[in-house]
Amino acid sequence: VVFCMLVTWGADTGAYFAGRFFGQSPLHKIISPKKTKEGLYGGVTLAIIVGCMFGAYMNVQFSTLTLVIISAGGALLSVGGDLVESLLKRAHQIKDSGRIMPGHGGLLDRVDGLYFSLIWIWVCQKILTF
Repeated sequence: VVFCMLVTWGADTGAYFAGRFFGQSPLHKIISPKKTKEGLYGGVTLAIIVGCMFGAYMNVQFSTLTLVIISAGGALLSVGGDLVESLLKRAHQIKDSGRIMPGHGGLLDRVDGLYFSLIWIWVCQKILTF
């Protein structure tokens, strides 16, 4: 669970900063106009770095390549979760998914990527430790 949270939030953080500083090409103009391809690349990169660092710190028995694949998959799926949540908000014409965390898009914006990445990481863990 901690690995999943670190990878997902690493992807969010990397995407935010890479998109902010280097973002030029929109990822999907209609669903989420502020997300960029450069942000996606930065998010996946930071997720891989964080996933591999956590794996090394925890002395996991997976290879570095395996950690890279799991981290990259988790990052890409977390972006998918974020886009699905953005699509739902657009469909209902709302800006934030709640009032608990104003300015952050609501609480759902903090965990939307986890819904998708958690399934991927859980399945990978089950397959690799079978």
